[in-house]
Amino acid sequence: MNPNLEEHPVESSDYAMLSPEGQRHRLVELATVFFRLGTVAFGGPAAHIAMMDDEVVKRRQWMSHEALLDLIGVTNLLPGPNSTELAIHIGYERARWRGLFVAGISFVLPAMVLVWLLAALYVQYQTVPQMAWLLYGIKPVIIAVVLQALWKLGKKAAKDRPTTMSGMVAIALYFTGINEVLLLLICGLAVMLVKNWQSQNTTISVFLLPASGALAQVGTTTSAAVSLGWVSVFLFFLKIGCVLYGSGYVLLAFLQRDLVENHQWLTSQQLLDAIAIGQITPGPVFTTATFVGYLLAGNAGALAGTIGIFLPAFLLVGIVNPWVPKIRRSPWASGFLDGVNAGSLGLMAGVTFTLAQAALVDWVTVVLAVLSAIAVFRFKINSAWLVIGGGVIGLLLHLVGLV
Repeated sequence: MNPNLEEHPVESSDYAMLSPEGQRHRLVELATVFFRLGTVAFGGPAAHIAMMDDEVVKRRQWMSHEALLDLIGVTNLLPGPNSTELAIHIGYERARWRGLFVAGISFVLPAMVLVWLLAALYVQYQTVPQMAWLLYGIKPVIIAVVLQALWKLGKKAAKDRPTTMSGMVAIALYFTGINEVLLLLICGLAVMLVKNWQSQNTTISVFLLPASGALAQVGTTTSAAVSLGWVSVFLFFLKIGCVLYGSGYVLLAFLQRDLVENHQWLTSQQLLDAIAIGQITPGPVFTTATFVGYLLAGNAGALAGTIGIFLPAFLLVGIVNPWVPKIRRSPWASGFLDGVNAGSLGLMAGVTFTLAQAALVDWVTVVLAVLSAIAVFRFKINSAWLVIGGGVIGLLLHLVGLV
């Protein structure tokens, strides 16, 4: 392998110059990679990002660690599902608008189909499928995969003393419960000011600030209806996709307030079951919208809810992505992005600690985590295969009565 390849990755901006056959090949490649990732992407955004780093940077060398970090930083400042937005960013980098839709849809599709099927079974049997045996084996593996990504990306994000300090502060602030976007803004502004304090002849360039203030006006809370149709479901989840920052737990708070308390479209138990389905299936937790949409308006509602909650992510990434290189060229904006990148990795580290507490519950899971860490750090095993292996081990342990 060329040692300079990481610093000078293969250019991905020449999509328009490729032959029609070359363009189709690139789109098929995107679809294949992200469909596979969407099929095995358990563990939430931190795990998804780790798997994308392994596949996109290490194995396929589509971009450098630094370029991926920039996309992660920008993604964290946008509302919507972070890992899906990162997939969309990568798709845009590889094949512009076509790649944007191909990568994003391929990543979401496996989870959407699975959640849709589980919703249909739930309506018929009124119960959530028990998949504890699967997650028992997968969760410890995910910890090792995320730790590897943190190690590789952290070496690039902590490029100097200000960014290193910013990452450490982000870890500390994460455990105080501070708003994630506020934390990232603090880190970004602090690094920007420290790095440019001596510069008197530079003006502050355009900053990429969260778009929720303006987007919050896009559709107010949908009024209750006697017969809820797919249009109402679409508009409701479109609003959620435009303004929601944070994890699936933040999504739960949004849905509890609007669906259960304000509109009484669902019961609290139905909502908890919907969130549980989103947690136990691969891919983005936001496919909870597929489940809820099915409960509210059948098959049309499932499709409308999915499109509504993910559509803003596609549009926002398409608008923002071309600005990333321009941000990097400005000393002020570049410093801001460096701080956001370091803060993002700090958040990821905090989330990993929380995940580890839930995953490492006995000596079996600890051994699985250690063996997985050896597999990814020493033998460079593909993270997708490790996740599948963890699920198989969980199933076997369940069959012999240990789980």
